[in-house]
Amino acid sequence: MEKFLIEGGVPLSGTLVPAGNKNSALPILAASVLTDEEVLVRNVPRIRDVDAMLAILEAIGVRVAWQGPNEVALCAAGVDTVGIDPELSEQIRASFLLAGPLLARFGRAVMPPPGGDVIGRRRLDPHLDAFRAMGATALCEREIVLSAAKGLHASDVFMDEPSVMATENALMAAALTPGTTVIGNAACEPHVQDLARMLLAMGAEVRGIGSNLLTVTGAERLRGCDHVIAPDHIEIGSFIALAGVTGGELVIKDTVPDHLRMIRLVFERLGLRTELRGHDVLVPGGQRLVAQADVGEYKSKVQDGPWPAFPADLTSIAVALATQTEGSILVHEWMFENRMIFTDKLIVMGADIVMCDPHRAIVTGPRRLRGERVESPDIRAGMAILLAALCAEGQSEIGNVRQIDRGYERIDERLRELGAKIERVATETPLPA
Repeated sequence: MEKFLIEGGVPLSGTLVPAGNKNSALPILAASVLTDEEVLVRNVPRIRDVDAMLAILEAIGVRVAWQGPNEVALCAAGVDTVGIDPELSEQIRASFLLAGPLLARFGRAVMPPPGGDVIGRRRLDPHLDAFRAMGATALCEREIVLSAAKGLHASDVFMDEPSVMATENALMAAALTPGTTVIGNAACEPHVQDLARMLLAMGAEVRGIGSNLLTVTGAERLRGCDHVIAPDHIEIGSFIALAGVTGGELVIKDTVPDHLRMIRLVFERLGLRTELRGHDVLVPGGQRLVAQADVGEYKSKVQDGPWPAFPADLTSIAVALATQTEGSILVHEWMFENRMIFTDKLIVMGADIVMCDPHRAIVTGPRRLRGERVESPDIRAGMAILLAALCAEGQSEIGNVRQIDRGYERIDERLRELGAKIERVATETPLPA
């Protein structure tokens, strides 16, 4: 076990290059199973969730070889099992992304219940509905056994919700299924787009990328490819907020500005201004954060939703940012019923937050936060607590930092490069919740 020791109140300033998109990397690594040729993936974030996915791939027979700090080569020619190890599966939710590639290539997949963050129920039904529409059967008991003895067939697939992972599973299955599959009510987040472009490079035809209607013309056989993962817009949003609450001036290099439009718009509503300089984002230093009320002096509201709405993964960050914003803000996280539970950690640190229900919180600021001893419950909540600690008075201890490591590459090292006073130390016993 490890924890972070943080001395708050230091402006974060400097230049940062974002890591590759975590939520792109996991399905893209899983897609390597679709071909027996080598796949080279670049700009791979070195995070715990990537390590967990690579361990699962190696366990089923995929050859994994790092070619550089953030480049990994994979070859699935030697896959010798269609069953995922339960202990490995429970480490990450994304383990279920192997269902589509295994089913499409081998006609069978045996999937234990996936693990991951406990931020609320995340249904597997959209995945199974898509596979059934393509001709598979699903036996759901202690594990989920998917079968398509005669192979999958192209079909019309309609999602009962725009699930990101279900869309990715359907995309991967359709890419290796000859004929044309139409996926309606599809998710269209940047990481779904990234996967679709990789499948194009592998030989599938995907139309409608970036929309909620995807048309996939699959191939009998897919080839290897060389793919570069796009920068992580969630990490970029996190660092924008970190600079804002600490008062530093930050330049974030080589972003995809279109991925940041809603993030920048919502943060500006919370008083945090950013500027685009080509593909770089500038966060000016020393900003006074003042919430913009809606017309009629109605309370400002932050609400997440499927892309292109404000990303659910940044609602925790928005709550922490709002603690340093002058005014009263309603944050409505309607997608996951447990994501907002972490706010009790911020309240202990001095935040003025009223939980209306599991999905809605009213945050009033600015409040001078104080250093406390708290624990990270999940990836994004952990980052929000880290944001609070960096602008708090005194020293904070954040335990269970492996949760933060699951989604943010070398976070303590990169923060120190920006001037943060943060140290990673070992701890023998878990911190109290």
